[in-house]
Amino acid sequence: MSTWVVRLAAPDDLDGWRNAARALIAGGTAPEDVVWQVGDGATDLFAREDASSPIPLLPPRLPSPDFAVPRAFIDRVREAILHRDSERFALLYRVLVRLRFEPKLMDDAADPLVRRIEKLATEVHRDIHKMRAFLRFREVDDGAGPRFVAWFEPDHHIVRANAGFFLDRFASMRWSILTPALSLHWDGARLSEGPGAARGDAPPGDPIEDVWKTYYASIFNPARMKVGAMLKEMPRKYWKNMPETALVPGLIASAQARESGMIAKARAHDGGDIEAAWNALRGEAAGCTRCHLYRQATRTVFGEGPVDAALMFVGEQPGDQEDLVGTPFVGPAGQLFDRAIAAAGIDRSGVYVTNAVKHFKFERHGKRRIHQKPDAGEITACRWWIEQELLLVKPKVTVALGATAARTLFGKVMTIGKERGWPHILPGGGEAWITVHPSFLLRLPDRDAAELEFGRFVEDLKTVRERL
Repeated sequence: MSTWVVRLAAPDDLDGWRNAARALIAGGTAPEDVVWQVGDGATDLFAREDASSPIPLLPPRLPSPDFAVPRAFIDRVREAILHRDSERFALLYRVLVRLRFEPKLMDDAADPLVRRIEKLATEVHRDIHKMRAFLRFREVDDGAGPRFVAWFEPDHHIVRANAGFFLDRFASMRWSILTPALSLHWDGARLSEGPGAARGDAPPGDPIEDVWKTYYASIFNPARMKVGAMLKEMPRKYWKNMPETALVPGLIASAQARESGMIAKARAHDGGDIEAAWNALRGEAAGCTRCHLYRQATRTVFGEGPVDAALMFVGEQPGDQEDLVGTPFVGPAGQLFDRAIAAAGIDRSGVYVTNAVKHFKFERHGKRRIHQKPDAGEITACRWWIEQELLLVKPKVTVALGATAARTLFGKVMTIGKERGWPHILPGGGEAWITVHPSFLLRLPDRDAAELEFGRFVEDLKTVRERL
């Protein structure tokens, strides 16, 4: 008997693993016959070594090497292969071999091997989002102009997998991301890799950190402080690389005194600070993992509009189109909303629009993604973002579009029919109105009824306009 040794080029070598796995399974190679290694100097993908003991064979009747691999497995491979667990390559190949004879294996959540793969994928997914949320760039001048440098210590091999995220968001900047294993450098036109770095290679700080600290101190709410929950979402290991966390011990220590007189406003400084604070908040939301919805959604869909808007609209959640483009209220309901506010004499460009839940919740039916109503836990998890948006924008009037938005704003179930048509006071202060969501109008089967309800919706909006 002999053992195949597969040498992969890098710890995150997905293509190398996939090519090797295809060749191995086509030849009927048992998982016990394969040793997976990561080595830079390898000249051959495969090598053969003599085995010292017999190796169990695969079942005698092998199916054709061409078999359908379920999408669920492919998705798990893309993430689990980035885990630091040295057994990940072998575990994934074991699953692949079993899938030839157990095509429904990935549906068996009780299977120990499936559970282990799921755990690896979940931990990697979380690490990816932590990098997006907690990485902080610091500005330096390298002689060619401003360059932004960040230091991060990931738990897993996620740096290359996250490169596209930072390219999309910071394409106009020249930046470097330094990590212990490797570094990424973007010069505005080309992405390159470099060797790993040390913490001391990154700059210690820059002036823009004062903006982060101003924002963080202004939104810190001692009345809602839950240290355990905070540490779960933002573990201490990330604190040393985040300027705002230097304030946390002091803020916690003074929480009781601050609670009695807290009227924190992000507008305590000039207008430039509030814009920067909003951009910082949006950047944080991009990596939100407060509930499970981030797993299937394409992206976080954050609010948009002037940060000093007098009028804020809060909807339910992004739809299919919003999830794809990253902008709220652009789908069918959004187009109806535009029509209604125009009829009410409200300029869309002057209002702030957002959603109670920031990720698209859906159920897939064939190629279609069908909207699913967010549950109470998902609404509660996302309420924090609305609270921060209200703190920053400070609208004179806020409009809840539908029951989900009303529940988010008031922290309790609100009946649209009973609460519609008169002003309410938000828990944190400020006037709010409740009306239907535009999607309600789209669901009405009777044309006459739809026109009647559209007219009522426009009248609600006219009333709101008069309150400004």
